[in-house]
Amino acid sequence: MVCLLCGSRKARRGCPALNQVICPVCCGTKRLGEIACPADCTWLASAREHPAAVVRRQQERDAAIILPALRALTQRQNQLFFVFHTAIARYVPDGFARLTDDDVAEAAGVVAATLETAARGVIYEPAAHSLTAQRLAADLKKVIEDVRQRRGSISDRDVAVAMRAIEAGARETRRLTGGTAETAYIDLISRLLQQNRLAEAEAAPQKPASSLIIPG
Repeated sequence: MVCLLCGSRKARRGCPALNQVICPVCCGTKRLGEIACPADCTWLASAREHPAAVVRRQQERDAAIILPALRALTQRQNQLFFVFHTAIARYVPDGFARLTDDDVAEAAGVVAATLETAARGVIYEPAAHSLTAQRLAADLKKVIEDVRQRRGSISDRDVAVAMRAIEAGARETRRLTGGTAETAYIDLISRLLQQNRLAEAEAAPQKPASSLIIPG
């Protein structure tokens, strides 16, 4: 039987979320992302309790890169950091354009600069150089307004600090990892978001309501 999701690999794992049999690769890579795994899924529990050695090493490398930046943020700024990254992960550029770390850095820097100049009483909205970055910046501004409408006031300073952390991470990750990939930071954050979803799924019965709403 061929996997329902990829249509190429052999299906070996029963997926309770899809009520179908899928391949191990799709199970591992689409878990809690494209697949809404139930908390009692045996494959999900096994992944949490016994991550592969290669996964553990990747998690350790990711943590070494991202944790110093997160430690410098307040709790609210940290929440905003992940809210904005959820929006970035969902962003799909128009046409054949591809979102890169440079686009993320430029978009975050533009939004931060707009808020920082407004705090000084100056109305100034710098424009990103790439069209993809411009459109991502516009999307991020919509996310800010959406969070404010749903949950009330959030300070421009907290938003700007979170955006500067994103900008710095997007500019530095390729250098820190010694790689050449144009999406090294985007890939890192995608892995962190998946880990957060795993943790949230595990803690779901006891988890209190979040003080921030991540836009859908």
